[in-house]
Amino acid sequence: MAGKNNALQKPVTLSGELENVIGKGPMTRAQVTSKIWEYIKGNDLQDSKDKRQINPDAKLSAVIGKDQISMFKMTAAVSKHLT
Repeated sequence: MAGKNNALQKPVTLSGELENVIGKGPMTRAQVTSKIWEYIKGNDLQDSKDKRQINPDAKLSAVIGKDQISMFKMTAAVSKHLT
């Protein structure tokens, strides 16, 4: 992995909606991804039949939308809340 210039290791600012889900920023993109998954697993938001699908609760829907979302599309939805 690259050094400090790696985009995943650069601190980013979080939107208020995202901070409600994973806590206060700034944090790295890698930390954001890790905390999102902690939240999803801690609140049992993965679809029971297809673990690749996320069923957002009220807090998470403010970040990724109200509808079920694929874990592969979730990163793009979350990135809109990073600056």
